[in-house]
Amino acid sequence: MPNNPVIVSLTRQGNALAQKLVKALSQTQAEHIHCPKPFSQHIQTLFQKKTPLIFITATGIAVRTLAPVIQSKQTDPPVLIIDQEGKFVIPLLSGHEGGANRWAKQISEILSAQLVITTAKSYTQPRYVVGMGCDRGCPLDVLQSLLLDTLADINAEMDDVVAISSIDLKQNEQGLIQLAKSLNVPFVCYDVDTLRTVEHQLSYKSDIVFREVGVYGVAEAAALVYAEKKRGIPQKLTVPKQKNKRATCALVALSD
Repeated sequence: MPNNPVIVSLTRQGNALAQKLVKALSQTQAEHIHCPKPFSQHIQTLFQKKTPLIFITATGIAVRTLAPVIQSKQTDPPVLIIDQEGKFVIPLLSGHEGGANRWAKQISEILSAQLVITTAKSYTQPRYVVGMGCDRGCPLDVLQSLLLDTLADINAEMDDVVAISSIDLKQNEQGLIQLAKSLNVPFVCYDVDTLRTVEHQLSYKSDIVFREVGVYGVAEAAALVYAEKKRGIPQKLTVPKQKNKRATCALVALSD
């Protein structure tokens, strides 16, 4: 983010939640202001300086305060709303363009809160099938980190994902199951014979992977198979296999 985010609170309970969040967001050097005066002027100035804002207030307060200075989703900073109990996180402004949706996803995970996405997808906004492979017992945070990095390379977000796919050997892999659940998308696995039907489309064929599981690549093949079954015709890789120490990830775009 170009500027450090500012958390705004107005109540005692909101103040306590804000202080907790500041500590959790230490890497982004988030700041906290409680009951600033004059309120509207202070907040509007921050907004006009492109400061990302987190309101721990009623939604109406944020809307009425920012209404006079809102300009465009292309230029306005991201704005989030969190209820004072920390149960819900809502991206209010600049959801896709400003990254509020992705930011809200991160905040909701920190607070173990419910993410409430209200933005609609453009008809031209691509959605992505994610193919993933991983070591046995690979933890959720390792998978999330790889997926976030892979999506970021094409300026996509977690809510652009329509499915997580893999090989049937991974159908009980808890990290992958949890990842799909956190995104509220299906987790679909395919057998070796099905995955081998697209092996001519792989960007790279790994003999090591073939010896281990019977296919030349899990992530790319799984994404290609899901996309082909969804569209009825062969699809192309959007992002070839990316990897970290414990997992692999590939993307195939599905236009809405």
